[in-house]
Amino acid sequence: MPNRPVHIDPARPEDARALARMVGELLGEIMAAVGARVFEYHEQETVARAQTWLAERTYTVFLARDQADGSICGFLALGESRALYAGGVFGTIPELFVRPAYRCFGVGGQLIARARQWGRSRGWTRLEVTTPPLPQFDRTLRFYERQGFNLSGGRKLKLDL
Repeated sequence: MPNRPVHIDPARPEDARALARMVGELLGEIMAAVGARVFEYHEQETVARAQTWLAERTYTVFLARDQADGSICGFLALGESRALYAGGVFGTIPELFVRPAYRCFGVGGQLIARARQWGRSRGWTRLEVTTPPLPQFDRTLRFYERQGFNLSGGRKLKLDL
């Protein structure tokens, strides 16, 4: 299927509300897929965090905007990590979301391409992403594999502090 014409730009603090709403959509989809409330989402708190982090430049986000109307149709967030096993500094993708109407048009791939470019410019050794090891996320796993990611083992676990 052909790519949908989008423009990939870095997010700015004034994009925080739109970004927070997409985070809510992402978390809603995940919870619907697993049939459990595994996340707490509060829009105003998410907006405030996003505004602060974007202003401080401690949160890197790329937005996909539809070239036809300028609407935001997806985003990808990046974090920087360090690990001996990774051979140095590397990137993580904690959040990637494309609105349903824009899926299967190459938007996610364009966001990944921008993340690769960003990581290479910073000397990262790799990008890592986690997807739940559940059948509901097989399509997501296949998407990442098509983008060149390969399984590296493990499961994502958390400990609330």
